[in-house]
Amino acid sequence: MGKKYINTLPINILEVVNIKKYNIYRFFIFIIVTLLVTSCFVPLSLTYSVNNTKKSCSFISEGQILFAPMQSTFTYLLESNKEINHTWPSSYTPGEAVYLLEDGSILRAIKLSLAGGGAGGGVQRITWEGDLIWDFRYNTDDYLSHHDIEPLPNGNILMIAWETMTRAEALDAGRDPNKLFGNYLWPDHVIEVEPTGPSSGDIVWEWHAWDHMIQDYDSDKKNYGVVEDHPELIDINFGSSTNDWMHSNSIDYHPEFDQIILSVHNFNEIWVIDHSTTTEEAAGHTGGNSGMGGDILYRWGNPRAYKRGSITDQKFFGQHDASWVEPGCPGEGNILVFNNGNGRPGVDYSSIDEIVPPVDESGNYEITIGEPFGPDEQIWIYNTDFYAWYIGGAQRMPNGNTLICTGPTGKILDVNYDKEIVWQYQNVYPNPSQSNIFDIKYYPPKEPPIPNHPNLDCYGNLKWKNVLAGEIVQGDFQVSNIGDTGSLLNWSIVSIPEWGNWTFGQMSGFGLTPEDSPLIVNVTVVAPDIEDKEFDGYIRIENQNDTEDYDIITVSLKTPKQKTKIFTIYDFLDNYIFSFPILKLLLQQIIR
Repeated sequence: MGKKYINTLPINILEVVNIKKYNIYRFFIFIIVTLLVTSCFVPLSLTYSVNNTKKSCSFISEGQILFAPMQSTFTYLLESNKEINHTWPSSYTPGEAVYLLEDGSILRAIKLSLAGGGAGGGVQRITWEGDLIWDFRYNTDDYLSHHDIEPLPNGNILMIAWETMTRAEALDAGRDPNKLFGNYLWPDHVIEVEPTGPSSGDIVWEWHAWDHMIQDYDSDKKNYGVVEDHPELIDINFGSSTNDWMHSNSIDYHPEFDQIILSVHNFNEIWVIDHSTTTEEAAGHTGGNSGMGGDILYRWGNPRAYKRGSITDQKFFGQHDASWVEPGCPGEGNILVFNNGNGRPGVDYSSIDEIVPPVDESGNYEITIGEPFGPDEQIWIYNTDFYAWYIGGAQRMPNGNTLICTGPTGKILDVNYDKEIVWQYQNVYPNPSQSNIFDIKYYPPKEPPIPNHPNLDCYGNLKWKNVLAGEIVQGDFQVSNIGDTGSLLNWSIVSIPEWGNWTFGQMSGFGLTPEDSPLIVNVTVVAPDIEDKEFDGYIRIENQNDTEDYDIITVSLKTPKQKTKIFTIYDFLDNYIFSFPILKLLLQQIIR
């Protein structure tokens, strides 16, 4: 919030002392100096802070469901009594996923492009109150984020994206020209973004499918090899012939194994890759916990994709929302998939499939030479009475039930392990005819989150005396976050005095926590080339996410006359009276 501050503009005491009271003035000098020696000194600059207490998120005992209708700019939090608990506004429709964070804010993919199904282009973070605090874009002619995102425990965000390969690059990599329509191919890649500012982020890790290709079409081209001997690699000639050749539509993270799972729609497969690698290792075939670099650790759903099966072995058909069952839920560590059934032989229907991957406690996956990855069959299948030819999702809950999003129809189902529907909800937003939902996220009951709003506080005083015209002087002030535990302060200097030539050690900063030591900002100023003049003003520092949360550092600089002057007790009082409020009050009483 705005800060009150003491006016430190100096005055000339000798000009206001009445000659008739001169003797009284001298009498009190001794008493005042004695008081100053035996009392505590008041800081040179005082600031007053007011914490801005914001509304906290409320949670019901049964948990809540988060969803963002594909035709709406709003995100909704639904209670089990079918009432909407809260909404978050946006200027964009989703592109496509949304997640609720610990502080009640949401992380929401936004749609900036219609280049392909699930196209996005960016991600935003919106507080419980509806304030936009992060707006990151990943949308150029060379790459475009799409479908899903995944918040990580370290605060970073995983994003799926397309990248553009030219026709020449695709053919040189071994793509069959008969399976290449148009001038471009869009293989997928994954980036990990560390937010660094309100609209910026650093890509700290990335994985590209293009680095893990194999083909048996042309021995004169790159990536030539025996496909069935390398299930860890991607056959460049399998899958769709469209630009969006892979169409990965979901991403999930396993914190214990440090692994990522992708749902690769056009391969009818799920892939697991190693996230413990460096970016350089992820581009190769060694390194990381697995020792396999960025190669596929595990894949399941369609062994035809690596030539170790036939059509009868295919299990997934245009699937979505592949995720690990979370700790504390029945089936913990299993993989749950919304199997759309697009292209499934026979009758059209969707199913929820659960598999037990052949993985050990260290995250290593077993496979027999010449055979496809196991298991042979799903451990649990819920065959629905609907057909979602695109989109949809499923999530296991702590009570063992499975929450299902039907996708195109916008219906949400709660199904128990015996495959009985025990609860359902029909979305009506933005209207009943446009109710489709990409996915849903269930959040179990918990206490309201602890607020983590930052609060800017600055301390310091920049006051220079007897500075020669054109002389360089230095000083500093401190910036602190005195807000809620866990809050992150992004600050910047927004106003400085118009006189002098100012230089700052830094003009802004990001991610300052209350646990951090105060940040020292060094200041250098070249005094104006004017003698015998006093300059004053202030430096204004603001919280970048709340302009009403600011602080003021007062500034004064005085250039002397070019003559020698004897320093007296009156000069002492003239220079430092405002440093001692007790002295100021007493002198004001004297000279009345």
